[in-house]
Amino acid sequence: MATDKPAGTQPVPALFFSGVERRYTQAKGALEILRGADLAIWPGELVALVAPSGTGKSTLLHVAGLLERPDAGEVFIGGRPTSAMSDSERTRIRREEMGFVYQFHHLLPEFSAQENVVMPQLIRGLGKADARARAAELLSFLGLAERMTHRPAELSGGEQQRVAIARAVANGPRLLLADEPTGNLDPQTAGTVFGILLSLVRASGLAALIATHNMDLAARMDRRVTIRDGLIEQMD
Repeated sequence: MATDKPAGTQPVPALFFSGVERRYTQAKGALEILRGADLAIWPGELVALVAPSGTGKSTLLHVAGLLERPDAGEVFIGGRPTSAMSDSERTRIRREEMGFVYQFHHLLPEFSAQENVVMPQLIRGLGKADARARAAELLSFLGLAERMTHRPAELSGGEQQRVAIARAVANGPRLLLADEPTGNLDPQTAGTVFGILLSLVRASGLAALIATHNMDLAARMDRRVTIRDGLIEQMD
């Protein structure tokens, strides 16, 4: 099942779907994307989401990231139900307990690598000195100690994506959601960036759900799930 618990994990999943349904109203009627989907992502676990385009990967990530509310069922973050939460509380959870990485890095071009990683920490309320120290630590871990003062245009694609990863985990989230995080990189760079991401997840113990079409990268994760007929299923 897509909720199976790996040995040695903590008792509460970082992300838990219980009977989640999501549909969209169209001129021809309701389009059902998720139909009672169940899923658990545990602390310290990397799970690959592998499914053809149009099956609901983006919808699943949006619901997991509290960007959309399910039509039925419940989404739990760290054991807490979220469907009845206010928009401000859901925003707080996204800011403090989640990290997001996309195919395109979306870095702020006028700021340095370090400043891009400092920014979400300042928004959360961390002091500037502590935020800069945390950013420097993360960027050094990701192999960018010599590139911290460079702006995005001065960095390679792989370096920019590593900065985006550092930014995503700067606030110490419990859950990382990534949508094709290496999809815009050449195969060699993609492998390098993913290896660094893997090391970061292992070192920090956060949970990660990563949507990817790259089966080589998916095979390096702890397990793979897919979406079939609106349900989340474990892959062999």
